[in-house]
Amino acid sequence: MSSGSKKSPSNGFEKAPTSEEEQTKIKEVRRLIGQLPDKLSIYCSDACIARYLRARNWHVKKATKMLKASLKWRLEYKPEEIRWEDIVNEAETGKIYRSTSIDKHGRTVLVMRPSRQNTKSIKGQIKYLVYCMENAILNLAPDQEQMVWLIDFEGFNLSHISVKVTRETAHVLQECYPERLGLAILYNPPKFFEPFWMVVKPFLEPKTANKVKFVYSDDLNSKKIMEDIFDMEHLEFAFGGNDSMGFDINKYAERMREDDKKIPAFWTREHPASTALQPSLPCALDSINLNSVSVSDASDDEKTDCSPSLQVESEAVSPGENMVATNGSKHAI
Repeated sequence: MSSGSKKSPSNGFEKAPTSEEEQTKIKEVRRLIGQLPDKLSIYCSDACIARYLRARNWHVKKATKMLKASLKWRLEYKPEEIRWEDIVNEAETGKIYRSTSIDKHGRTVLVMRPSRQNTKSIKGQIKYLVYCMENAILNLAPDQEQMVWLIDFEGFNLSHISVKVTRETAHVLQECYPERLGLAILYNPPKFFEPFWMVVKPFLEPKTANKVKFVYSDDLNSKKIMEDIFDMEHLEFAFGGNDSMGFDINKYAERMREDDKKIPAFWTREHPASTALQPSLPCALDSINLNSVSVSDASDDEKTDCSPSLQVESEAVSPGENMVATNGSKHAI
């Protein structure tokens, strides 16, 4: 299903809304959200609201409920306050990092290597994932809203699969970063991963599942996929490119510290309504009514709270699992 289509009881699909209809729905979400503090309103640009609407197939009340839950999560979790020094221990092995290169569409590329998991703290791992997502958004080109996940399965085995933690991480990604994923490339996944993928695929929105591509280094068709998406001169050698630099924690730390300095200015842009989604700055939680929208026709198992439960501290999470949902709901990433 395309990102602009939605199911209809009569013929299976309905036409995507026109630009005028989109603006009408965006305005309606604004009306339902109500007045926001100035700093929080930076998060609710037209582009941001449109993403939440697309994630809910342009259903205004469902999108509003989802956006309010995301606002509440940001107020409580404060992702924009996470800095490199807070998560450096999670980053040491390069299990997730932002590539120095972008794809041919100008999209930020996050490299994920599940086999390099180095901690057992679920809270710490999710905090690092959130930091990486925020940093990827910070570095998006002005005309881009989505990113690419390049997931390297070298050294990956069954011990790296945790369905319970997948549910936690996928929930945050789907509920708090809707429509941020442009493409997920699974590079050299082991044979046992394909049956696992077939099990979890039905839990994803079809348009999200279609963003996942299996690529094998010894397959010519796969090589063509990579050449179509990336400039091979700047792509890492590990993925068939010509860049031999690889991940260096010291150099990466320098990049991240420099990026951290950009964050305050990122929240004080003069015209936030015309920009892509930006994380909100903190404000008093009771200054916004986050529970005033009811959605009577939403499914009973549809989650709208972004907050992960995070009670378990002993189970490892794999960055490569983050594209998978297992809670029974179908949401778009």
